[in-house]
Amino acid sequence: MDIQTQTTKSRTGRARAESKTDRLFTHRRSRAERRAMGKKLRDACPREAHAVWKAPAGRPDPVSLVLEADKGRIPELLPLRHGRMALSPFTFYRGSALNMAVDLVKTPSTGVRVQCCGDAHLGNFRGLGTPERRVIFAINDLDETLPAPWEWDVKRLAASFVVACRNNNLSESIARAAVLACVRSYREHMREFSEINPLDLWYLTVDIETMIATFDNTEFRKRAIKRMEKERTRRVEEDLFPTFKGASGKAPVIEDQLPTIFHWKGHKPGEIHSVVKRSFALYRDSLAPSTRALLDRYELRDAAIKVVGVGSVGTGCWVALFTDGDGNSLVLQGKQARASVLEPYAGKSVFPNHGQRVVNGQRLMQPVSDIFLGWTEGMRGNQGYIRQLRDIKIKLAVETFGKAEMLLDAKRCGHTLALSHARSGDPAVISGYLGKGDAFDKAIEAFSVAYADQNDEDYAALKRAIKSGKLKAVIEEPK
Repeated sequence: MDIQTQTTKSRTGRARAESKTDRLFTHRRSRAERRAMGKKLRDACPREAHAVWKAPAGRPDPVSLVLEADKGRIPELLPLRHGRMALSPFTFYRGSALNMAVDLVKTPSTGVRVQCCGDAHLGNFRGLGTPERRVIFAINDLDETLPAPWEWDVKRLAASFVVACRNNNLSESIARAAVLACVRSYREHMREFSEINPLDLWYLTVDIETMIATFDNTEFRKRAIKRMEKERTRRVEEDLFPTFKGASGKAPVIEDQLPTIFHWKGHKPGEIHSVVKRSFALYRDSLAPSTRALLDRYELRDAAIKVVGVGSVGTGCWVALFTDGDGNSLVLQGKQARASVLEPYAGKSVFPNHGQRVVNGQRLMQPVSDIFLGWTEGMRGNQGYIRQLRDIKIKLAVETFGKAEMLLDAKRCGHTLALSHARSGDPAVISGYLGKGDAFDKAIEAFSVAYADQNDEDYAALKRAIKSGKLKAVIEEPK
Protein backbone atom coordinates (compact mmCIF):
# COMPACT_ATOMS: atom_id res chain seq x y z
CA MET A 1 0.00 0.00 0.00
CA ASP A 2 1.46 3.37 -1.03
CA ILE A 3 0.95 5.79 1.83
CA GLN A 4 1.42 8.75 -0.51
CA THR A 5 -1.94 7.91 -2.09
CA GLN A 6 -3.69 8.15 1.27
CA THR A 7 -4.42 11.85 1.06
CA THR A 8 -7.23 13.79 2.60
CA LYS A 9 -9.18 13.65 -0.65
CA SER A 10 -9.05 9.88 -0.89
CA ARG A 11 -10.12 9.20 2.69
CA THR A 12 -13.90 9.39 2.28
CA GLY A 13 -16.37 8.08 4.83
CA ARG A 14 -16.63 4.84 2.86
CA ALA A 15 -12.85 4.39 2.85
CA ARG A 16 -12.79 4.92 6.61
CA ALA A 17 -15.45 2.26 7.16
CA GLU A 18 -13.61 -0.20 4.92
CA SER A 19 -10.31 0.52 6.69
CA LYS A 20 -11.90 -0.11 10.09
CA THR A 21 -13.40 -3.40 8.91
CA ASP A 22 -10.07 -4.58 7.46
CA ARG A 23 -8.27 -3.69 10.71
CA LEU A 24 -10.73 -5.64 12.84
CA PHE A 25 -10.48 -8.62 10.49
CA THR A 26 -6.67 -8.50 10.63
CA HIS A 27 -6.55 -8.34 14.43
CA ARG A 28 -8.70 -11.48 14.66
CA ARG A 29 -6.19 -13.58 12.75
CA SER A 30 -3.59 -15.61 14.60
CA ARG A 31 -0.34 -14.06 15.74
CA ALA A 32 1.60 -16.22 13.28
CA GLU A 33 -0.59 -15.11 10.36
CA ARG A 34 -0.25 -11.45 11.25
CA ARG A 35 3.50 -11.73 11.71
CA ALA A 36 3.73 -13.38 8.27
CA MET A 37 1.69 -10.50 6.82
CA GLY A 38 4.22 -8.06 8.25
CA LYS A 39 7.14 -10.01 6.85
CA LYS A 40 5.47 -10.00 3.42
CA LEU A 41 5.42 -6.18 3.48
CA ARG A 42 9.20 -6.21 3.04
CA ASP A 43 8.67 -7.15 -0.63
CA ALA A 44 6.94 -3.84 -1.42
CA CYS A 45 8.84 -1.77 1.15
CA PRO A 46 12.32 -3.19 1.89
CA ARG A 47 13.61 -2.27 5.33
CA GLU A 48 16.81 -0.90 3.79
CA ALA A 49 14.73 1.61 1.80
CA HIS A 50 14.17 3.67 4.95
CA ALA A 51 17.85 4.67 4.99
CA VAL A 52 17.56 7.30 2.28
CA TRP A 53 16.83 10.95 2.82
CA LYS A 54 17.39 13.45 0.06
CA ALA A 55 15.41 16.66 -0.26
CA PRO A 56 13.06 16.14 -3.24
CA ALA A 57 12.77 18.59 -6.09
CA GLY A 58 10.24 21.29 -5.29
CA ARG A 59 10.58 20.83 -1.52
CA PRO A 60 8.90 23.84 0.17
CA ASP A 61 11.13 26.54 1.58
CA PRO A 62 11.50 25.78 5.32
CA VAL A 63 10.81 29.38 6.35
CA SER A 64 7.57 29.38 4.34
CA LEU A 65 6.46 26.37 6.38
CA VAL A 66 7.28 28.18 9.62
CA LEU A 67 5.05 31.02 8.41
CA GLU A 68 2.37 28.51 7.45
CA ALA A 69 2.47 27.06 10.97
CA ASP A 70 2.16 30.63 12.34
CA LYS A 71 -1.30 31.07 10.82
CA GLY A 72 -4.07 31.29 13.41
CA ARG A 73 -1.70 31.89 16.33
CA ILE A 74 -1.76 34.96 18.57
CA PRO A 75 0.18 37.56 16.51
CA GLU A 76 1.80 39.21 19.55
CA LEU A 77 3.44 35.89 20.51
CA LEU A 78 4.90 35.00 17.10
CA PRO A 79 8.24 36.83 17.68
CA LEU A 80 8.62 34.81 20.90
CA ARG A 81 7.97 31.57 18.99
CA HIS A 82 10.55 32.49 16.33
CA GLY A 83 13.04 33.48 19.02
CA ARG A 84 12.71 30.13 20.78
CA MET A 85 13.09 28.25 17.50
CA ALA A 86 16.21 30.30 16.70
CA LEU A 87 18.08 29.32 19.87
CA SER A 88 19.55 26.14 18.38
CA PRO A 89 18.97 23.46 15.72
CA PHE A 90 17.36 21.39 18.49
CA THR A 91 14.78 24.06 19.41
CA PHE A 92 14.13 24.57 15.69
CA TYR A 93 13.47 20.84 15.36
CA ARG A 94 11.06 20.96 18.30
CA GLY A 95 9.09 23.79 16.67
CA SER A 96 9.02 22.45 13.11
CA ALA A 97 6.72 19.42 13.26
CA LEU A 98 4.97 20.68 10.12
CA ASN A 99 8.26 20.83 8.21
CA MET A 100 9.02 17.20 8.98
CA ALA A 101 5.47 16.05 8.25
CA VAL A 102 5.84 17.49 4.75
CA ASP A 103 9.07 15.49 4.36
CA LEU A 104 7.91 12.23 5.94
CA VAL A 105 5.13 11.73 3.41
CA LYS A 106 7.87 11.44 0.75
CA THR A 107 9.63 8.60 2.58
CA PRO A 108 8.93 4.85 2.19
CA SER A 109 6.15 3.33 4.29
CA THR A 110 4.55 -0.06 4.80
CA GLY A 111 1.13 1.59 4.96
CA VAL A 112 0.49 0.09 8.40
CA ARG A 113 -1.16 2.66 10.63
CA VAL A 114 -1.17 3.27 14.37
CA GLN A 115 -2.22 6.20 16.53
CA CYS A 116 0.79 8.43 15.89
CA CYS A 117 2.09 11.16 18.17
CA GLY A 118 2.91 13.38 15.19
CA ASP A 119 5.69 15.14 17.13
CA ALA A 120 7.64 12.30 18.73
CA HIS A 121 10.94 13.98 19.59
CA LEU A 122 12.78 12.94 22.76
CA GLY A 123 11.73 16.10 24.63
CA ASN A 124 8.11 14.97 24.49
CA PHE A 125 8.73 11.89 26.66
CA ARG A 126 8.62 12.33 30.44
CA GLY A 127 7.50 11.00 33.79
CA LEU A 128 3.76 11.26 34.46
CA GLY A 129 1.75 10.58 37.61
CA THR A 130 -1.07 8.01 37.62
CA PRO A 131 -4.24 8.29 39.75
CA GLU A 132 -2.64 5.69 42.06
CA ARG A 133 0.33 8.11 42.47
CA ARG A 134 2.76 5.84 40.64
CA VAL A 135 5.08 7.46 38.11
CA ILE A 136 5.21 6.09 34.57
CA PHE A 137 7.28 7.10 31.53
CA ALA A 138 5.08 8.13 28.59
CA ILE A 139 4.63 10.51 25.69
CA ASN A 140 3.33 13.81 27.06
CA ASP A 141 2.63 16.24 24.19
CA LEU A 142 0.10 14.82 21.75
CA ASP A 143 -1.28 17.95 20.10
CA GLU A 144 -0.54 16.49 16.64
CA THR A 145 -1.79 12.96 17.29
CA LEU A 146 -3.58 11.21 14.42
CA PRO A 147 -3.75 7.73 12.87
CA ALA A 148 -0.79 7.57 10.48
CA PRO A 149 2.11 5.29 9.43
CA TRP A 150 4.08 4.05 12.45
CA GLU A 151 7.39 4.77 10.69
CA TRP A 152 6.74 8.51 10.86
CA ASP A 153 6.95 8.58 14.66
CA VAL A 154 10.00 6.30 14.68
CA LYS A 155 11.85 8.52 12.21
CA ARG A 156 11.04 11.77 14.02
CA LEU A 157 12.10 10.29 17.36
CA ALA A 158 15.30 8.73 16.04
CA ALA A 159 16.42 11.85 14.17
CA SER A 160 15.79 13.93 17.30
CA PHE A 161 18.55 12.00 19.09
CA VAL A 162 21.09 13.01 16.45
CA VAL A 163 19.95 16.65 16.65
CA ALA A 164 20.08 16.56 20.47
CA CYS A 165 23.51 14.91 20.56
CA ARG A 166 24.92 17.58 18.25
CA ASN A 167 23.31 20.26 20.41
CA ASN A 168 25.11 18.80 23.44
CA ASN A 169 28.46 18.60 21.62
CA LEU A 170 28.44 14.81 21.72
CA SER A 171 30.29 12.92 18.99
CA GLU A 172 28.69 11.58 15.82
CA SER A 173 29.43 8.05 16.98
CA ILE A 174 27.42 8.66 20.18
CA ALA A 175 24.58 10.10 18.11
CA ARG A 176 24.54 7.00 15.90
CA ALA A 177 24.71 4.73 18.96
CA ALA A 178 21.72 6.55 20.48
CA VAL A 179 19.66 6.03 17.33
CA LEU A 180 20.55 2.34 17.22
CA ALA A 181 19.70 1.95 20.91
CA CYS A 182 16.34 3.69 20.39
CA VAL A 183 15.28 1.68 17.33
CA ARG A 184 16.57 -1.61 18.76
CA SER A 185 14.52 -0.99 21.90
CA TYR A 186 11.46 -0.22 19.76
CA ARG A 187 11.93 -3.38 17.66
CA GLU A 188 12.61 -5.75 20.58
CA HIS A 189 9.77 -4.44 22.71
CA MET A 190 7.38 -4.52 19.76
CA ARG A 191 8.14 -8.24 19.41
CA GLU A 192 7.58 -8.68 23.14
CA PHE A 193 4.24 -6.85 22.94
CA SER A 194 3.17 -8.93 19.93
CA GLU A 195 3.25 -12.04 22.14
CA ILE A 196 1.01 -10.60 24.86
CA ASN A 197 -2.76 -10.95 24.73
CA PRO A 198 -4.59 -7.65 24.05
CA LEU A 199 -6.07 -7.26 27.53
CA ASP A 200 -2.74 -7.75 29.32
CA LEU A 201 -1.08 -5.38 26.84
CA TRP A 202 -3.67 -2.70 27.65
CA TYR A 203 -2.70 -2.77 31.33
CA LEU A 204 1.06 -2.51 30.70
CA THR A 205 2.97 0.62 31.69
CA VAL A 206 6.60 1.69 31.60
CA ASP A 207 7.01 2.13 35.34
CA ILE A 208 9.78 4.56 36.28
CA GLU A 209 10.54 2.99 39.67
CA THR A 210 11.03 -0.41 38.01
CA MET A 211 13.16 1.25 35.36
CA ILE A 212 15.32 3.05 37.95
CA ALA A 213 15.99 -0.25 39.71
CA THR A 214 17.66 -1.55 36.53
CA PHE A 215 20.16 1.36 36.33
CA ASP A 216 23.74 0.08 36.65
CA ASN A 217 25.05 3.52 37.59
CA THR A 218 24.52 4.13 41.34
CA GLU A 219 24.72 7.90 40.92
CA PHE A 220 22.00 7.78 38.21
CA ARG A 221 19.75 5.83 40.54
CA LYS A 222 20.20 8.27 43.42
CA ARG A 223 19.54 11.32 41.23
CA ALA A 224 16.47 9.73 39.63
CA ILE A 225 14.94 8.76 42.97
CA LYS A 226 15.59 12.22 44.43
CA ARG A 227 14.02 13.93 41.41
CA MET A 228 10.95 11.70 41.52
CA GLU A 229 10.36 12.36 45.23
CA LYS A 230 10.77 16.10 44.72
CA GLU A 231 8.13 16.14 41.97
CA ARG A 232 5.73 14.11 44.09
CA THR A 233 5.73 16.78 46.80
CA ARG A 234 6.04 19.89 44.64
CA ARG A 235 3.04 22.22 44.61
CA VAL A 236 2.30 23.98 41.34
CA GLU A 237 0.84 27.07 43.08
CA GLU A 238 4.30 27.84 44.47
CA ASP A 239 5.25 28.78 40.91
CA LEU A 240 2.05 30.37 39.72
CA PHE A 241 0.11 32.49 42.16
CA PRO A 242 1.80 33.90 45.22
CA THR A 243 -0.12 37.19 44.75
CA PHE A 244 -2.80 37.72 47.45
CA LYS A 245 -2.22 34.20 48.80
CA GLY A 246 -3.13 34.25 52.48
CA ALA A 247 -4.08 37.95 52.43
CA SER A 248 -7.13 38.68 54.58
CA GLY A 249 -10.36 38.81 52.59
CA LYS A 250 -8.67 38.20 49.27
CA ALA A 251 -9.02 35.16 47.06
CA PRO A 252 -5.79 33.92 45.46
CA VAL A 253 -5.13 34.86 41.85
CA ILE A 254 -2.50 34.02 39.27
CA GLU A 255 0.51 36.32 39.30
CA ASP A 256 1.65 37.78 35.98
CA GLN A 257 5.15 36.62 35.09
CA LEU A 258 5.89 38.30 31.76
CA PRO A 259 6.41 37.26 29.06
CA THR A 260 5.19 33.72 29.78
CA ILE A 261 2.24 34.15 32.20
CA PHE A 262 -0.11 37.13 31.93
CA HIS A 263 -3.75 38.15 31.99
CA TRP A 264 -5.27 39.06 28.66
CA LYS A 265 -5.31 42.78 27.86
CA GLY A 266 -8.22 44.58 29.49
CA HIS A 267 -8.82 41.84 32.07
CA LYS A 268 -7.85 42.11 35.72
CA PRO A 269 -6.62 39.19 37.85
CA GLY A 270 -9.62 37.34 39.25
CA GLU A 271 -11.96 38.60 36.52
CA ILE A 272 -13.61 35.59 34.84
CA HIS A 273 -14.91 36.36 31.35
CA SER A 274 -18.22 34.81 30.27
CA VAL A 275 -16.45 33.03 27.40
CA VAL A 276 -14.13 31.31 29.89
CA LYS A 277 -17.11 30.24 32.00
CA ARG A 278 -18.84 28.82 28.92
CA SER A 279 -15.69 26.95 27.87
CA PHE A 280 -15.42 25.34 31.30
CA ALA A 281 -19.08 24.37 31.24
CA LEU A 282 -18.53 22.55 27.93
CA TYR A 283 -15.36 20.99 29.32
CA ARG A 284 -17.21 19.75 32.38
CA ASP A 285 -19.73 17.99 30.13
CA SER A 286 -16.90 16.04 28.45
CA LEU A 287 -15.74 14.52 31.76
CA ALA A 288 -16.87 11.28 33.34
CA PRO A 289 -19.62 11.86 35.94
CA SER A 290 -17.27 10.81 38.75
CA THR A 291 -14.70 13.44 37.74
CA ARG A 292 -17.41 16.07 37.44
CA ALA A 293 -18.33 15.39 41.06
CA LEU A 294 -14.71 16.01 42.06
CA LEU A 295 -14.42 19.18 39.93
CA ASP A 296 -17.60 20.57 41.44
CA ARG A 297 -15.90 20.75 44.84
CA TYR A 298 -13.84 23.65 43.45
CA GLU A 299 -14.69 27.17 42.30
CA LEU A 300 -13.03 28.91 39.34
CA ARG A 301 -11.02 31.88 40.69
CA ASP A 302 -8.80 33.10 37.87
CA ALA A 303 -7.49 32.36 34.36
CA ALA A 304 -4.42 33.65 32.50
CA ILE A 305 -2.41 33.09 29.33
CA LYS A 306 0.58 30.76 29.75
CA VAL A 307 3.18 30.50 26.97
CA VAL A 308 4.56 26.98 26.83
CA GLY A 309 7.23 25.02 24.95
CA VAL A 310 8.34 25.89 21.44
CA GLY A 311 5.86 24.35 19.02
CA SER A 312 2.86 25.56 21.06
CA VAL A 313 3.91 29.20 21.36
CA GLY A 314 1.25 31.47 19.87
CA THR A 315 -1.59 28.98 20.20
CA GLY A 316 -4.18 29.62 22.87
CA CYS A 317 -2.59 28.18 26.03
CA TRP A 318 -3.76 29.22 29.47
CA VAL A 319 -4.03 28.19 33.09
CA ALA A 320 -7.02 28.32 35.40
CA LEU A 321 -6.98 28.40 39.20
CA PHE A 322 -9.72 26.69 41.22
CA THR A 323 -10.00 26.57 45.01
CA ASP A 324 -12.33 24.84 47.45
CA GLY A 325 -13.83 26.39 50.58
CA ASP A 326 -10.67 25.77 52.60
CA GLY A 327 -8.31 27.28 50.02
CA ASN A 328 -7.04 23.98 48.59
CA SER A 329 -6.16 24.49 44.96
CA LEU A 330 -6.57 22.77 41.61
CA VAL A 331 -4.73 24.23 38.61
CA LEU A 332 -5.82 23.20 35.12
CA GLN A 333 -4.13 23.91 31.80
CA GLY A 334 -6.05 24.57 28.60
CA LYS A 335 -4.48 24.31 25.16
CA GLN A 336 -5.92 25.24 21.82
CA ALA A 337 -6.20 22.23 19.51
CA ARG A 338 -5.79 22.92 15.82
CA ALA A 339 -5.73 20.51 12.89
CA SER A 340 -2.84 18.04 13.19
CA VAL A 341 0.16 18.73 10.95
CA LEU A 342 -0.36 15.17 9.67
CA GLU A 343 -3.88 15.75 8.36
CA PRO A 344 -3.00 16.83 4.79
CA TYR A 345 -1.00 13.62 4.38
CA ALA A 346 -2.74 11.04 6.57
CA GLY A 347 -6.38 12.13 6.38
CA LYS A 348 -8.73 14.24 8.44
CA SER A 349 -9.62 13.36 12.00
CA VAL A 350 -12.87 11.45 12.57
CA PHE A 351 -13.61 13.74 15.51
CA PRO A 352 -15.54 17.01 14.97
CA ASN A 353 -13.56 18.74 17.73
CA HIS A 354 -9.74 18.76 17.61
CA GLY A 355 -9.66 18.83 21.40
CA GLN A 356 -11.56 15.56 21.33
CA ARG A 357 -9.00 14.26 18.77
CA VAL A 358 -6.16 15.03 21.19
CA VAL A 359 -7.97 13.53 24.17
CA ASN A 360 -8.73 10.33 22.27
CA GLY A 361 -5.11 10.16 21.07
CA GLN A 362 -3.80 10.57 24.61
CA ARG A 363 -6.07 7.83 25.92
CA LEU A 364 -4.85 5.49 23.18
CA MET A 365 -1.15 6.31 23.45
CA GLN A 366 -0.77 6.88 27.19
CA PRO A 367 -1.32 3.77 29.34
CA VAL A 368 -2.81 6.03 32.02
CA SER A 369 -4.16 9.53 31.35
CA ASP A 370 -5.00 12.43 33.65
CA ILE A 371 -8.48 12.04 35.16
CA PHE A 372 -9.18 15.73 34.36
CA LEU A 373 -8.48 15.28 30.64
CA GLY A 374 -11.37 16.65 28.58
CA TRP A 375 -12.18 18.87 25.61
CA THR A 376 -14.04 22.12 24.99
CA GLU A 377 -14.77 24.94 22.55
CA GLY A 378 -14.09 28.61 23.07
CA MET A 379 -14.48 31.98 21.42
CA ARG A 380 -14.91 32.06 17.62
CA GLY A 381 -15.12 28.29 17.50
CA ASN A 382 -11.61 27.70 18.86
CA GLN A 383 -11.32 24.11 20.01
CA GLY A 384 -9.13 22.83 22.81
CA TYR A 385 -8.45 20.37 25.58
CA ILE A 386 -7.87 20.71 29.32
CA ARG A 387 -5.83 18.72 31.84
CA GLN A 388 -4.01 19.31 35.12
CA LEU A 389 -1.11 21.72 34.73
CA ARG A 390 1.27 19.54 36.69
CA ASP A 391 0.46 16.18 38.18
CA ILE A 392 3.89 14.67 38.90
CA LYS A 393 5.17 15.65 35.45
CA ILE A 394 8.93 14.98 35.36
CA LYS A 395 10.49 16.78 32.41
CA LEU A 396 13.98 15.61 31.59
CA ALA A 397 16.75 18.18 31.06
CA VAL A 398 17.67 16.88 27.60
CA GLU A 399 20.04 19.78 26.98
CA THR A 400 22.31 18.56 29.81
CA PHE A 401 22.54 14.90 28.74
CA GLY A 402 25.96 13.33 28.34
CA LYS A 403 26.66 10.03 26.61
CA ALA A 404 25.28 7.78 29.36
CA GLU A 405 22.06 9.77 29.83
CA MET A 406 21.46 10.00 26.08
CA LEU A 407 21.84 6.25 25.52
CA LEU A 408 19.63 5.46 28.51
CA ASP A 409 16.95 7.86 27.30
CA ALA A 410 17.12 6.38 23.80
CA LYS A 411 16.26 2.93 25.16
CA ARG A 412 13.34 4.10 27.29
CA CYS A 413 11.90 6.31 24.52
CA GLY A 414 12.04 3.40 22.06
CA HIS A 415 10.36 1.18 24.65
CA THR A 416 7.65 3.74 25.37
CA LEU A 417 6.87 4.48 21.71
CA ALA A 418 6.59 0.76 20.97
CA LEU A 419 4.03 0.37 23.76
CA SER A 420 2.01 3.36 22.49
CA HIS A 421 1.97 1.99 18.95
CA ALA A 422 1.17 -1.56 20.09
CA ARG A 423 -1.89 -0.29 21.97
CA SER A 424 -3.53 1.19 18.86
CA GLY A 425 -1.90 -0.81 16.04
CA ASP A 426 -1.04 -4.43 15.35
CA PRO A 427 2.25 -5.29 17.07
CA ALA A 428 2.46 -8.69 15.35
CA VAL A 429 2.33 -7.12 11.86
CA ILE A 430 4.87 -4.44 12.77
CA SER A 431 7.13 -6.98 14.49
CA GLY A 432 6.89 -9.32 11.51
CA TYR A 433 8.09 -6.49 9.29
CA LEU A 434 10.92 -5.47 11.61
CA GLY A 435 12.20 -9.02 12.20
CA LYS A 436 14.88 -10.11 14.64
CA GLY A 437 17.85 -8.61 12.80
CA ASP A 438 19.09 -5.01 12.72
CA ALA A 439 18.38 -4.17 9.06
CA PHE A 440 15.71 -1.62 9.99
CA ASP A 441 17.81 -0.22 12.86
CA LYS A 442 20.73 0.53 10.53
CA ALA A 443 18.44 2.06 7.93
CA ILE A 444 16.96 4.48 10.46
CA GLU A 445 20.48 5.28 11.70
CA ALA A 446 21.43 6.44 8.19
CA PHE A 447 18.16 8.32 7.74
CA SER A 448 18.53 10.10 11.08
CA VAL A 449 22.01 11.43 10.33
CA ALA A 450 20.90 12.63 6.89
CA TYR A 451 17.79 14.27 8.27
CA ALA A 452 19.73 15.97 11.08
CA ASP A 453 21.88 17.48 8.31
CA GLN A 454 18.68 18.69 6.64
CA ASN A 455 17.53 20.18 9.93
CA ASP A 456 20.83 22.08 10.22
CA GLU A 457 20.26 23.57 6.75
CA ASP A 458 16.66 24.52 7.56
CA TYR A 459 17.75 26.10 10.85
CA ALA A 460 20.33 28.18 8.98
CA ALA A 461 17.55 29.37 6.66
CA LEU A 462 15.51 30.46 9.68
CA LYS A 463 18.46 32.43 11.08
CA ARG A 464 18.93 34.16 7.73
CA ALA A 465 15.23 35.07 7.62
CA ILE A 466 15.46 36.62 11.09
CA LYS A 467 18.63 38.51 10.23
CA SER A 468 17.08 39.90 7.04
CA GLY A 469 13.93 40.98 8.84
CA LYS A 470 11.63 38.53 7.09
CA LEU A 471 10.84 37.03 10.49
CA LYS A 472 10.63 38.98 13.73
CA ALA A 473 12.16 37.27 16.74
CA VAL A 474 12.36 38.02 20.45
CA ILE A 475 15.22 36.30 22.25
CA GLU A 476 14.43 35.76 25.94
CA GLU A 477 17.08 36.37 28.55
CA PRO A 478 18.33 33.20 30.27
CA LYS A 479 16.67 32.52 33.64
